[in-house]
Amino acid sequence: MIKKLILIPALSVILLSGCAELNTLMQSVPSNAPLTEVDVAKGLKEALTIGSKNASSILSAVDGYYGDQLVKILLPEEASVIIDNIGRIPGGDKLVEEVILRINRAAEDAAKEVAPIFVNSITQMTISDAFGILRGPDNAATQYLINTTRMDLYNLYKPKIQRSTEKDIIGGISTQESWEALTGKWNTFANSVVGKLAGFNAVNVDLDDYLTNRALDGMFLKVQVEEKKIRTNVSARVTPLLERVFGSLD
Repeated sequence: MIKKLILIPALSVILLSGCAELNTLMQSVPSNAPLTEVDVAKGLKEALTIGSKNASSILSAVDGYYGDQLVKILLPEEASVIIDNIGRIPGGDKLVEEVILRINRAAEDAAKEVAPIFVNSITQMTISDAFGILRGPDNAATQYLINTTRMDLYNLYKPKIQRSTEKDIIGGISTQESWEALTGKWNTFANSVVGKLAGFNAVNVDLDDYLTNRALDGMFLKVQVEEKKIRTNVSARVTPLLERVFGSLD
């Protein structure tokens, strides 16, 4: 996470480097000073804070989820039977693509709220945590956030997802309504005599639960990509403190 965290675009770095707190931090640590435990903790917290805000900003943009094949949210596995037999539903192809678009729009809408939850976890990081992350694998910071925020993120994120899926996003129709239209038509067929004889089952999925988990998976994946970037790319270490902290790994 650290990578994307810290750096996604150079532009955000320029904006963030203007913060008084960051300037103070940069000025207070001589480039040739020995690396202390406090330096390591501050450097990792700074990286995680910037990175999580950047990840949130990217995924909350239009097509942040929908336009990125790494994190694009597809229909639940339970709905694969619908995809495999889409021709049996009138207008099925259009319905499926509309639902996929809408569930991704719902995730993009909810992603606007995720950064403060990450920041709250980051502030609780101990020096021991920081050294474990610094010396750990390329996804150590991401794993730290998963372990310390996943449940809180789920509990706080799901209501936002629910409000988003209930919101009229496109054409006055909500994501939930679009999903219910798709599964409703399928379930009507599956429960018919013909459907039962063919061995089809109705599809019943908690869309908000599914979407919340997939949205979080996408968020953590983005963070992991950025973490690896800053660990392995010197140019991604955009402040003197980050250069010192992560340079110690070279």
